[in-house]
This record gives sequence, structure tokens and C-alpha cells, in this order.
Amino acid sequence: QLQLVESGGGLVQPGKSLKLSCTASGFTLDYYAIGWFRQAPGKEREGVFCINNSGDDTNYDVSVKGRFAISRDNAKNTVYLQMNSLNPEDTAVYYCATPHRRNCPWDLADFDSWGQGTQVTVSS
Repeated sequence: QLQLVESGGGLVQPGKSLKLSCTASGFTLDYYAIGWFRQAPGKEREGVFCINNSGDDTNYDVSVKGRFAISRDNAKNTVYLQMNSLNPEDTAVYYCATPHRRNCPWDLADFDSWGQGTQVTVSS
């Protein structure tokens, strides 16, 4: 069974950091682009970052540029989202997904396999 599983979410104070993990089971991440998305209460799901199979990243949300970074460790079959300088507007459920192709698409509808999400809450 092909699965993506997110972990690392939680409650954090403004200004602090969290590192999310997206681990694949049932398939090898090496060949595929992986994207991170988030959905805040009452809002649509939005793209955050994507990393292609070569390790190049694509930013979908300018509000996280310079604060978030995406990386991958193919040996661990895992993609990470390092989130720094968190603020309450970053509160959301964070999801990872793959379009089952090497490069990051600009059409986010191309992502067709999703994890179950992990909650990130930024609050004092």
C-alpha cells in the first residue's frame, strides 16, 4: 500500500521552530517530487513548497520564503519542512503530497497522493 505519513506537528510559541517530516511507505520517494501544503481553518488548501527529485525547490507561498525550507533524505525515504520564525498565521494542518513525477508542477491539482496531515498550532 502506497502511503505518505506526516509527523512533527504540535503546539509552538510564536517565533519558534518546528520540523515536519513526510515519510513514504510502499514506494521509493527518490524518483518523485514531493510538495508541502497547508490548510487553515475556514480556508482552502494552499501550496507551500515543493522539492523535485534532484533536490531543487519550488516556492508556492511567498509568505514563508526565508522562514521555511524543504529538504529530502532519500536514504530515509523522507522529505522535511523546516519552519522557523513561526507566527499565528502559520497555524494549519500541514499535508505532504506527490504528483508521481520528477518535477514540481505549477498546477497543484497534479498532486494526486496525499498524507493524512499533521496539525501545527502557533500560539502563546
